[in-house]
Parts: sequence; structure tokens; C-alpha cells
Amino acid sequence: MPIATKSSRINISKESKTKSIAEILSKNLITGDVLLLSGELGVGKTTFVKHLINSFQFRYNQPITEIPSPTFNLVNEYRLKNLIIKHYDLYRINDEKDLKNLGIFEIDNDQITLIEWPKIIKNYIFDNFIDLSFQYSEDFKERFLTFSSNNNISFLNEIETI
Repeated sequence: MPIATKSSRINISKESKTKSIAEILSKNLITGDVLLLSGELGVGKTTFVKHLINSFQFRYNQPITEIPSPTFNLVNEYRLKNLIIKHYDLYRINDEKDLKNLGIFEIDNDQITLIEWPKIIKNYIFDNFIDLSFQYSEDFKERFLTFSSNNNISFLNEIETI
């Protein structure tokens, strides 16, 4: 992947902080953006996605829905007026050949793409991506989120103040 233009490590141990960050990010994403969410099981990737999509639903005056992990069906799609959000979970994918029928590389300008467990596609470079790395502290009592991107992520200043 391209070298990040900026990165920042933020404590997200409180879910309210995760929600606030997702809300800020939802206001700054544009169609064509790809979010790559990596981290161990249970560290907060799907919770972050839930808050992100719920924030879009609220802004588009859509009902707030439950946002399940697409672990078994591999992709969930959300249509919000003229915006499409595709949420992929690649946890169960072991071979890059298995990605062919998912349409994961068919990024268009009408959608925002969220990809959990992107390790299997590490050699693919997206035009506009934000890498979100979720980590536990050594004692597993705290959680952290690190952002990096191949483009300017100017909203980090706003996030760092919450």
C-alpha cells in the first residue's frame, strides 16, 4: 500500500468515542472512498462500522437499523438515496481467487466501500483509501485506533480534539 500521508493513534476504549469518531468520519467521506479495517477479533471493527452506517442513515433521514457483520454472507449493501455503502468482511476468505465474484475491486463513484480483514487484498492499491487499524493494549484493557491514508485526512485534527 502507498505510504500514509498522516497517521494518528486514538484511544477508543469508550464506545462513545468510537461513535463520535465514526460520525466525524461519515461527514468527511466521499463516494469512491475505501476504508480498510484491520485488527483482532472483538477489537471494535464492526462496532465502528455500525456507528458509521447509522450516522449516514441519520443524515439521510433513513431508519436507523441494526448493522450485522457480513462474516457469513461476505458483503452487506446499504442504499441511502443516491449513496451505496458496501460492507465486506473477508475473515473467511483464504485465497484471493475467492474474491472474484464479490465485486470488491469494482469500486465506482456512487459508493463507499468498507472492508474488514483486508489482509487478503494487501497487494491491491485503491485510489482513495483510509486504513483504520484497531488494536488492544498489551493488557487488553484499552483499545486504540490508528488512521493512515494515501490522501490527506484533514479531519484528524477534529477527531483528536474529542
